[in-house]
Amino acid sequence: MLQTHYQNTSTTTSAHLAQTMTLLSLTSVELRQKIDAELANNPALELIEERRCPMCKRILPQSGSCPVCSQPNTENSDAPIVFISPREDFYTSGSSISKEIPEDPFSSEPVDLPTFVLRQIAPELEADERLIAAYILTNLTEDGFLTIKPIEIARYHHRLPSDIEALIHRLQRCEPFGVCASSPNEALLTQVEILSETTRVPELTKSVIEEGLEYLSHHQFAELAHLLGVSTQQIQLVAKFISENLNPFPARSHWGDVRNPIEASSQVYHQPDVLIYHLNDHPENQLVVEIILPLRGTLRINPLFKQAVKKIENDKAVDWKQDLEKASLLVKCIQQRNNTMRLLLEKLVNLQKPFILKGEKYMKSITRAKIAHELEVHESTISRAVSGKSVQLPNKRIVPMSLFFDRSLSVRSIVKEIIEAEMHPLSDTEIQNLLKEQGITVARRTVAKYRSKEGILPAHLRHARELATT
Repeated sequence: MLQTHYQNTSTTTSAHLAQTMTLLSLTSVELRQKIDAELANNPALELIEERRCPMCKRILPQSGSCPVCSQPNTENSDAPIVFISPREDFYTSGSSISKEIPEDPFSSEPVDLPTFVLRQIAPELEADERLIAAYILTNLTEDGFLTIKPIEIARYHHRLPSDIEALIHRLQRCEPFGVCASSPNEALLTQVEILSETTRVPELTKSVIEEGLEYLSHHQFAELAHLLGVSTQQIQLVAKFISENLNPFPARSHWGDVRNPIEASSQVYHQPDVLIYHLNDHPENQLVVEIILPLRGTLRINPLFKQAVKKIENDKAVDWKQDLEKASLLVKCIQQRNNTMRLLLEKLVNLQKPFILKGEKYMKSITRAKIAHELEVHESTISRAVSGKSVQLPNKRIVPMSLFFDRSLSVRSIVKEIIEAEMHPLSDTEIQNLLKEQGITVARRTVAKYRSKEGILPAHLRHARELATT
């Protein structure tokens, strides 16, 4: 009897977790579609036509936010006001709120991996090298590995193998680092080489990758330590570094952190999932974070259906009970989704407040893993909560929520400012030195990569353009 109870509890818990994770990955528009579908298919679920606050459960006025939850906490005037709002204005035509959104909101253009890599390096290549680079990039697997040997590329383009190998090496240093490698080992070694220019890399990292990657993948730290003649603690230190900083499959990190999987194709953002604005629209007031719940009423279990289930005794009883369980699970999981989003946005807005108020130059370097640790959830939970969602900033710009985790954005913004203010075209080395004076240590190749990502030509081409316009 005890064993049966334990199994039922485990099954319910697993279903709750799986459903919550699924709902968490949905945008507000997708969530509305999911709810509509459940309402159409499940008689145990109903939507009461009323405006009720999802947080405090108070009945709301005909328009506007919750008069209680949207008010500041007098104990800390600097903390953002974060609340869930049944803001249906985005889902009705002709609403006054939708008119606040710019006609040309920030959008992200769908770009495949070969194009993404080629755009970074193209300004530094000669015309014939670009053709070869494009050919190389069209021969990548989904994981970013090169499927053709350098000698074959050399024969096809009538070039020396050494020239092709040098070009592949340059491509491997583009984001995602290690792309165009022939194997996971080569990808990892490339990433180590790049990281060592700006970060302290544990001494045995290369040896572990070259000789004991299989041991490492099976967590056989003692055996690997014996193989290399070092202590188990040293191997554990290397394992932690590799786990936190490297990715054996480069293309899987195409659109995010080095440890996050590639997301679905990018979207054009028209309806934000989160609104950030100043209280009473006054720039001196604290920030308000309104998380959109796209409901025009209260989602609940149908009480009449619940009573009918208790009385029914025919074959439909099992099906009706399943409907009731599904409806109850959906309501609970939506509440859990709301709580997770609220905690995440509260933490994100606190950390990235300088970016929200002052711009990209003030973006802080944070990772999904760090936020997950502070919120005591799994990293995949943060990834799902961020995936595909967008935020409208106080300046009405709509950006992907993943932008809050772009660790290179602030440096790229500073590089852009330096180039905009230059009296004469500065080389990447000169820009690197200027960054160092500001306390930012990056490699020259990193400067070149950031410059390329901003669509800025190298110094000699900027100089040639100046001459052409004078």
